[in-house]
Amino acid sequence: MGTVPEVYFQFVMEYAPYVYVIPPDTPDPAFGQGVLAASFAIDFLCEAYSAKQFEDRKAEVYDKIVSLADWVLTQQCTDPARKAYGGFKSSETSTYYYSVDACRVIPSLLRAYELTNDSSYLDAAKLAGGTFLKTMQDQQAYGGFARAVTIGDAWLLQMDIECLYGLVGLKLLAEKHDTSNAAVYQSIMGKAVGFLREGLENLWLHFDPSDGKWHRVGLAENEVYDDPFAYALVGLYEVEGWSLTCQRVYNFLNNIRASATYPAYDPAVCWAGYIDVVSRFVACDYYDAVTSGILWRIRRNHDQPSLKFSVEVIGKHSEEFMFWGVKHAEYSFVENKWAMATVCWIAQLFLNYEEPTTQFTKILRSKGEAVTLYPVRQAAVTVSYGEPLDLLAVVSPLKAEQVMLEAGYYLSDYLAFYTFLPVRVHDKIRRQGEDYEIQTVTPFTFANQRFYFKSIARRLIAS
Repeated sequence: MGTVPEVYFQFVMEYAPYVYVIPPDTPDPAFGQGVLAASFAIDFLCEAYSAKQFEDRKAEVYDKIVSLADWVLTQQCTDPARKAYGGFKSSETSTYYYSVDACRVIPSLLRAYELTNDSSYLDAAKLAGGTFLKTMQDQQAYGGFARAVTIGDAWLLQMDIECLYGLVGLKLLAEKHDTSNAAVYQSIMGKAVGFLREGLENLWLHFDPSDGKWHRVGLAENEVYDDPFAYALVGLYEVEGWSLTCQRVYNFLNNIRASATYPAYDPAVCWAGYIDVVSRFVACDYYDAVTSGILWRIRRNHDQPSLKFSVEVIGKHSEEFMFWGVKHAEYSFVENKWAMATVCWIAQLFLNYEEPTTQFTKILRSKGEAVTLYPVRQAAVTVSYGEPLDLLAVVSPLKAEQVMLEAGYYLSDYLAFYTFLPVRVHDKIRRQGEDYEIQTVTPFTFANQRFYFKSIARRLIAS
């Protein structure tokens, strides 16, 4: 198991369930306390409770989990005369009960129940899944979940792909915690997947019954937010595994390119806040830091190069990544707010991280040599690079038929680098005091996973 930065642990223990905290110590009054923050804090702390790193603080962690779960119960609508019955207020002052908040809360309450054996947490989760989410699904004829309902029974009927995250909790109810009502949960899950899959596969964010169409954002509806897709993938992955849908959507988004406008973007770190899925380019200058954590399990099982790269970068900048938005180029914040969801998800990434061990990493450790990677930050009139990263590579010369020589260069100016970590065109590699610019990158896959990367690099005459 990996190690969570102490500042992350202390942040969760001190400030959950506040959604945002303005440094150094002021909870953001505009958002206050929310079940989103409480739920993800419970998820992290339930894992921390069993981790060796926090073995001497188990009692403290246990008490915090109980206090958060008890607080979440105070946010649930318990009036059976209301359409919101079983749902959770998105914040203490809100009158809206969102489907996605129930999707977030259910697995967290079930984890708290497994730890404490407090049946009130199980009862609340069952009410949220079997009653509230069913009400939200039955309100329209399509199969997704209506976005929200107010305490006064006013509806927001749009259906968000992000609610596929609800499959995590519904599956736990059906298969483990409320098996006598499994048919109810299976029906809810089947309808949700049957309808929302179309939106997910075609990279839409939500469906609006008022016009009968799927929608994105932006003037031409070319853009999406990244985190709804990360959450949706986690939910669908829970019930389908590495299905064709999960593969298609993950691989599409994880291969979105940097652009001339945003040349520093690297999806292996985490995904950008806005992505243009039509032009297939990043559409903003910052990472949505939370996605690095949301995707940890999928990456551990199916994309270990991205997982390792993400941990290496974020590990060097763990405090910067406590903010919800982090600039691609220098990891400065977009807005001066630490985000509880972000910290909790990245804490899970750190806690569950283990160094990848594959046939190729074994080769690297025995045959590879240490080189230095300098990620490109700008490649226009002038070229600039980010801070260096240590890299193991198997390095070999090229034959004449393997490369098209450019004027002024000799065959000896070109090398092939075989690496486990993903690299990009225009990145710089320093080897034995010489600098090489990557010209092409070819990923090699094995058993449906990226196995290694072969890069052709040309020596830089002046750098």
